Amino acid sequence: MTLTSLDAGALRSVMQGFSEALSSHREVLNLLNVYPVPDGDTGTNMYMTVESVVSGLDALEDGSDMVAVTGAISHGSLMGARGNSGVILSQILRGLMEVMSGTGSSDGVVDGRMLADGMASASTAAYAAVMRPVEGTILTVVRESSAAALSSADEGRDLLAVAEAARTAGGDALERTPELLPVLAEAGVVDAGGSGFLLLLDALLTAVDGRALPEPPEVSGPVSGSVGDSHPSGQDGTRYEVMYFLDAADDDVPGFKEAWDSLGDSIVVVGGDGIWNCHVHTDDIGAAIEAGIAVGRPHRIRVTDLYEEVEEQTWVRKHIEDDGPTDPVDCAVVAVANGDGLRQIFRSLGVRRVVLGGQSMNPSTTDLLEAVEAVPADEVVILPNNGNIIPVAEQVNSQTTKNVRVVPTRGVTEGFASLLEYDPCGTADGNATAMAAAASAVVAGEVTVAVRDAGSEAGVISEGDHLGLSGGKVRVIADSLFTATTGLFDTVVTDEHELVTLIEGADADEATTAAIVSWLEAEHPDLEVETHVGGQPLYPYYLGIE
Repeated sequence: MTLTSLDAGALRSVMQGFSEALSSHREVLNLLNVYPVPDGDTGTNMYMTVESVVSGLDALEDGSDMVAVTGAISHGSLMGARGNSGVILSQILRGLMEVMSGTGSSDGVVDGRMLADGMASASTAAYAAVMRPVEGTILTVVRESSAAALSSADEGRDLLAVAEAARTAGGDALERTPELLPVLAEAGVVDAGGSGFLLLLDALLTAVDGRALPEPPEVSGPVSGSVGDSHPSGQDGTRYEVMYFLDAADDDVPGFKEAWDSLGDSIVVVGGDGIWNCHVHTDDIGAAIEAGIAVGRPHRIRVTDLYEEVEEQTWVRKHIEDDGPTDPVDCAVVAVANGDGLRQIFRSLGVRRVVLGGQSMNPSTTDLLEAVEAVPADEVVILPNNGNIIPVAEQVNSQTTKNVRVVPTRGVTEGFASLLEYDPCGTADGNATAMAAAASAVVAGEVTVAVRDAGSEAGVISEGDHLGLSGGKVRVIADSLFTATTGLFDTVVTDEHELVTLIEGADADEATTAAIVSWLEAEHPDLEVETHVGGQPLYPYYLGIE
C-alpha cells in the first residue's frame, strides 16, 4: 500500500532503510570520494553519522510521537557526525527535521507539501553550514532535489509524486557533477556525497511505496590512482582534518568561523543552542583548536592526517583488542598502536587494552574512552604514541569517572620505554610522572617514504624519497631505505647512547634490516641493538635510542 503521509513510525523506517543502504554502498562511496582531500572515507563517515541516528531512535520507546522522533534524528546526526560529508549530512537531516517537527497537523504527519518544505530547509541549512560552498558536490544535488520537490508540491502533487520528483532531479544533478567540478571529471566519477544523499531519497521511496533499496553498482574508482594516495592539484595544502564539538554562545560562532577561514578550508560548522559540531582541513592543528578555546570549550577533539590515512572501514569496527588480561589491577594502561607485532609487544609489557591507530589512523576520544571503561581498573594511563593523538587522549578524563592520565608519548619506542617504569599497583598520577620521565629519555625516529614534493630544513623532498624523521622534523632525505635509516642514526646517535631499538614495519625486509644492524655494529660498536617485528604500515622502521 502506498502511503499518502509519513507518521513517526514511517519516519523511523526511512532512517533505518537509509542506514542499511549506506552500509551496503559504503565501499562504493569510498571509492568515489576524491574531494576536497582524497581520504577515501565519505561512505564510512556518512554511514557512521546515520548509525548514530538509528541508535538514538532505538533508544526511544515504541509509539514515540513525531516531536520525539525528529528530535532524536536531529540530535543523533549532530553528535554522531564524522568527517566533512557526515557533518554536511547532519545539517541536511536537521533542516528536514526542523520542518517535520512542526507539522502543524493534528495527527502529526508529513505530506508532500511538508516534505518539499523540509527539503528546501535542508538545502538552505547545508549551504549555510559551509564556509565556501562548492557546486558539483552534495550541495548541488540537495538543492536541485529540493527545487523539484517544491515545484511538484506547488502543483498539488502527493507525497509519492513529490519524493519521485526529488529523486529524479537529484539523480540528474548527480550525473552533472563532473561538469561542475573538474576534479571529478579528471577522476571519471560523480560526487560521493551526492551519491550518498540520494540513498536517503531511495529509503524514503521504499517506506512510501515498498520499492526495493538499490543494489550498489560496480565502480572501479578514480582512474587517476589510489583514492588514499593521490592528491589533486590545489588540494595538497591542508594536511589535517580537525573536528570537535564546541560549547559556545551562538553569537560567538560567526567570529569563530572567520578565525577558521584564515586557517584552512572545507570548513563546516553546524549546530545551535550552545553546541556546535565543527570541521576544518588545516595545516595548523594548534591554531584550529585554540580558535575554539577563544570562544568556548572544544571537546571530543579528533585529528586525522589526511595524507597518511588508510581506509577507516577496515578497522573502525575493531578499535579495541579484547584479548588482553582481565584480572583487576590498581592502575591499567591503554596504548595506541597499529601492527600485530606492536600490539603483541605492548601486551607483553603489561598493557591491558590496545586501541588500533597511529600515524596512518587516528582514533577518536570515544574510541579511547571505550578502552578506558573496559579495563579492570579505576586508575588508567593512556599512551597515545603519536603527537596527533595526544590532544584527543587528553579529553578522556573529563568523560569518565575513572582517574585518567596521559603520558605524552609521540612514538611507540617512547611508549615501550615508559612501560619499564609502569607499576600496576600504583596510581595514575604516580605512574604518569615516572613513565613520562622514562619516555623523555628516548630519542625517537621514524623512516618513511614521501607521498608528495615538498620543502624541508633538510632540503628539497621529491615524491618517493626515503625520509628519516625525528623530533617532528625531516632529518634525512635519501634514495634508499638503508641510506635513510643509517643516515638518521648518524644524525641522532651520540657517544652517550647505549641502546638502539629497531622496529620493522610491514614494508621492511630482512635483508635491509640485517644490513642496518651490521652497519650499526661496525659504526657504533658500543651500542646494544634490539630488533622487533612491529608490522606497522607506511613506516618501514621505527627507532628508539637510549
